[in-house]
Amino acid sequence: MSSHNEQVTPAPFDLVEPEPAYAPSSAPATGAPKWMIPALLGLLVMAALVVFWLPNTVDTASTTVEESSPGQTATTPTAAATKNTEPAAESSPWSDAQLARLRKDAQDVLAELLDIQFELEEAGVMQWAPDQFNEATIAATAGDELYRDRQFEAARSRYEEARDTLLALQFAQPEIFETQLQLATEGIESGDIAQVETALSLAALLDPSSIALAQLQSRAANLPALLALLEKAGEAEQSGLLSEAKTLLTEAAETDPLHQRVAVELQRITQALTRQQFNDAMSDGYAALDEGRFDTASAAFKRAATLQPGSSEAASALQETVSAKTDDKLTRLKKQGTTAEAKENWSAAVSAYEQASGIESNVSFARDGLSRAKSRARLDKQFRTAIEEPERLSDVAVAEATTKLMTQANSITPRGPVLNAQLQQLEALIQRYNTLVAVTLQSDLETEVILYKVSRLGRFEQTQLTLRPGKYTAVGTRNGYRDVRKTFTVDPNGTGAIVIACTEKI
Repeated sequence: MSSHNEQVTPAPFDLVEPEPAYAPSSAPATGAPKWMIPALLGLLVMAALVVFWLPNTVDTASTTVEESSPGQTATTPTAAATKNTEPAAESSPWSDAQLARLRKDAQDVLAELLDIQFELEEAGVMQWAPDQFNEATIAATAGDELYRDRQFEAARSRYEEARDTLLALQFAQPEIFETQLQLATEGIESGDIAQVETALSLAALLDPSSIALAQLQSRAANLPALLALLEKAGEAEQSGLLSEAKTLLTEAAETDPLHQRVAVELQRITQALTRQQFNDAMSDGYAALDEGRFDTASAAFKRAATLQPGSSEAASALQETVSAKTDDKLTRLKKQGTTAEAKENWSAAVSAYEQASGIESNVSFARDGLSRAKSRARLDKQFRTAIEEPERLSDVAVAEATTKLMTQANSITPRGPVLNAQLQQLEALIQRYNTLVAVTLQSDLETEVILYKVSRLGRFEQTQLTLRPGKYTAVGTRNGYRDVRKTFTVDPNGTGAIVIACTEKI
């Protein structure tokens, strides 16, 4: 019997012709001895046997050889005749035709079997389906045994069984090919280089021109470099160097964009790095907030909000920063207002309280301070104006209004040194500008003179007036002459003669 791995080979179906028997010499030589006649008679008998008996024996042996199975040839005509279960004398044309037909059917199936066997062997079947192929070989070998025993129908059945097994393998090739591709893909994902190499080797036998196979072969070629990057990324992560790990994984993803594990790891590390950066930004923000660096804190919290959009923690921190910044500014403005009040810098106090009210209208210190500071600022401004422009006190109404303000200011308690100094200065100015000064005015008896805010003086050559210190304006008019206007100042310490006359003719 053939071994399981032996290739099924076709039987020789042509008749084996026996070698022709030899023929004796046609006549004895002239002058032969007497014993030659009996010898010639013996030879004639042997020739008759060759002519009439030997052909039947050769036909029987030839038939036996022709019916032997693939891979085995009858050794001798006698042995073949012995194996024949039916006596040659009982054979008939009809039975011979039936056997020939059954033999031909078995041969046709065997031919199909051999074609499929060759194709599968070309595809390396013993590397990807050895068990099924051996099973088919066993069936074919059994068919051989049946064929040798002239059981052609049973032999055909076993050949069909072997053929169908190989056909099933042939039909399963695409599925087996896809399975190998899947195994290669899984090996690439798990980093099992041996599995990848084995699967791709088998897939290359099944469909060497596949585009999917070429893609996996390319990925497999990059696998060692990718695994090295994954290992380095893991070490970086263990050391807390998430940014470096992300860089390495990004490089790995570029090496094999289809690698799912790399993609998952890159996403995980990216998220971890984002969380780390978010926490760092929040920590920086709170540190700056504690130190009163509100702009820096706000920038840090905004950076955190960008890293985690929609984060309630970042939003709360930003609101806390705004509130803290507002409180801090209100506190500083309150301090500025209080300091300005203490220094009797009322305009600065008003500015501080107004800013505070603009930030928070319901802040009591700003509301009360603004009311207090405004009245003092107004009083301060009036006093400063009176001091800086003392000549205005020459106006009785101004002097009286200033005196009234001074009376009100004297009731303020406590009074600061600035207000006390202002009151003292104003008191001296009021007294000075309330003292009348003798003033001499001269003219030409032709000019009509009017002293604004005092009286119409008319024509005179010289007149004496007592005026309060300050600035005055005199206007002179005369028919046929250009009007003349003259402004002069009455000094408390005395003023020289004032001349006013129209001298320029029109």
